[in-house]
Amino acid sequence: MEILTPRDVPLGGIRAMNVRRTLPQRQRTLIGAWCFVDHYGPDPVDPSSGMVVPPHPHTGLQTVSWLFTGEIEHRDSAGHHAMVRPGEVNLMTAGRGISHSEYSTPGTTTLHGAQLWLALPDGSRQVDPAFEHYAPSPIGGGGWEARVFLGSLLGDTSPVTTYSPLLGAELRLRAGTTLTVELDPTYEHGILLDSGVLRVDGKPLERNGLGYLEPGASQVVLTADEDALLLALGGTPFGEQIVMWWNFIGREHEEVAEYRAQWQHLLETGADERFSLPQDDPLPALPAPELPHARMVKRG
Repeated sequence: MEILTPRDVPLGGIRAMNVRRTLPQRQRTLIGAWCFVDHYGPDPVDPSSGMVVPPHPHTGLQTVSWLFTGEIEHRDSAGHHAMVRPGEVNLMTAGRGISHSEYSTPGTTTLHGAQLWLALPDGSRQVDPAFEHYAPSPIGGGGWEARVFLGSLLGDTSPVTTYSPLLGAELRLRAGTTLTVELDPTYEHGILLDSGVLRVDGKPLERNGLGYLEPGASQVVLTADEDALLLALGGTPFGEQIVMWWNFIGREHEEVAEYRAQWQHLLETGADERFSLPQDDPLPALPAPELPHARMVKRG
């Protein structure tokens, strides 16, 4: 098991909340189609803190919002207005282009969860924007409980739309529990440990670390020495290189630079063929940062 350790990243503007980013990293860009893993909290929320992310654009990806504690309000330019709540997945497909905002709600006193991205394969990355919500029923056994929000695991399957073979699930193990999980050997997997003390096939996984398992394994043995909360992610190797910059995923430097230009055109003129803004959003949209001086490189 390769262990990816997180780095702290401020999310948002002046009142930025800190998140722990475990993907992408220099040594690994993708686990299946999973290309971005931000993990945050549990953090206390007061009127001057929490999640405040004004409208911003995305292309070529799906966002997966998963909460352990708290509530987040979502708006997007395709007309969707929804709440993100614990144990319920919100999946937004950016496709050819979308913008959205995320704000923790006034009643939220603690915020704790993960924000994840999925790269869309080349044949699907220009699909129309879309949004799905799904509340998986918990499954469980002696000392463990799981919620499968993407793909299949432990005998349960999510109906949520994906564009490549994928897995996403929350698992909770009580102290002293050993759980053998059957895996698809064509998948590579990532195990993100939120809390507790966990061994993966006998190897310790540090808290907030992301353990990577290469394809070929037909099972993994999880042992909780203390109560453990984790996310299991997986998918077949993506097989494509991507250019990922700011909130865009493309295939070439020039393509991503054009996405940035189109977003700025919307902010400056109020009109663009690719992007629009969510209705009734309380804050102005975020401008794009300046492009890097060097050519963006393909990764994956």
